[in-house]
Amino acid sequence: MASRKLIRPDAELTREIGSRAVRRKQAPPDQTNAEENYYLKQMAAKTQMVVVLNNDEEVIGAIEWYDRGAIKLTRTKGPNLLIPKTSIRYLFKEEERRRRARRGG
Repeated sequence: MASRKLIRPDAELTREIGSRAVRRKQAPPDQTNAEENYYLKQMAAKTQMVVVLNNDEEVIGAIEWYDRGAIKLTRTKGPNLLIPKTSIRYLFKEEERRRRARRGG
């Protein structure tokens, strides 16, 4: 059996390889802007939305504006509301409710 010889790379090659190895895949962004795009689309279309609050109360209206912590809902029946996002469980389009009712589900 032949003896194996250990080959050591020179210092320059080691530095080049080391600097390449440090480059890592960047972390994904903190925000995707999906929420912003959804709100903007619904605001432009003046879509009637059903907002389900944490206490199971439902409020219907169009989103007039939003910011990081709240949305303003313009309603035809009743006063306009400024709703903190922490109070919202979820929201959906009112037409979704009508479609589901027509199907009988």
